[in-house]
Amino acid sequence: MQILQVVLLAIVTFVFAIDQFSLTEVLYRPIIACTIIGAILGDLKTGLMIGGEVEIIAIGQMPVGGAQPPNFVMFSVVACVLVINSGLTIETAVAPSLVFALFGQYVVTLVFTIASGLMDRADEAAHNANPKGITTVLNIHMGILGALFAVIAVVCYFGGQALAEPMQNLSTQFSWLTAGLSAAGTMLRFVGFGILMKIMMAGDLWGILLAGFAAAAIFGASSIASATLIYIAFIGVAIAVYDYTSNVKVKNSAGSNVGGMSDGI
Repeated sequence: MQILQVVLLAIVTFVFAIDQFSLTEVLYRPIIACTIIGAILGDLKTGLMIGGEVEIIAIGQMPVGGAQPPNFVMFSVVACVLVINSGLTIETAVAPSLVFALFGQYVVTLVFTIASGLMDRADEAAHNANPKGITTVLNIHMGILGALFAVIAVVCYFGGQALAEPMQNLSTQFSWLTAGLSAAGTMLRFVGFGILMKIMMAGDLWGILLAGFAAAAIFGASSIASATLIYIAFIGVAIAVYDYTSNVKVKNSAGSNVGGMSDGI
């Protein structure tokens, strides 16, 4: 079983590493990647919970020009291993996982630097109208990136098992340290969501945002608290459908003499 977990973890990490730059560009997102990794490690529910936590942190972290955010493929792998294999809480595991996420971005930068030497071959293939040559260069590039990430994931897997007992002792003997890590991990989710709001939040959407918070507080304090997100999602879908249909009607009625003073509007 352990060998199977290691092999599957290496394979999915290989795919996630490539997916963050090509393929679907969806599979590598923490909410999906952590769920898959959790299933491989034997705890699907915990993997989904970790994915939700990391996704909120990652949702506002987008590369802008030369500025690159932490690598969330590595973030997802390490967070799942630390929680499922080492027994840490999700909040406590998030902060140290961020360190590995920064390291993962250095790995990406290193691979891109190495791959820049292959660009001459790609230029030559383009000059000779040789699409297979360009594809070969890209496959070599992505293969190196995926292989490095897969190796790191395997190392993290065995490292997480080896750290299980020391981390438990650490959380017992140095509870102040794990409490600090937990507080830092809890803060990161708000930082990620805050960055997203700063970029995307328009003034006319504040009412919907506040209504969402109110709905979460109401549902969360009732007997249906376990389905809070589902109910809020239904409300969001209803608002989105109403907004879409209203805009379509306005667009279709433009210049058709529908509305105006004759309709009492």
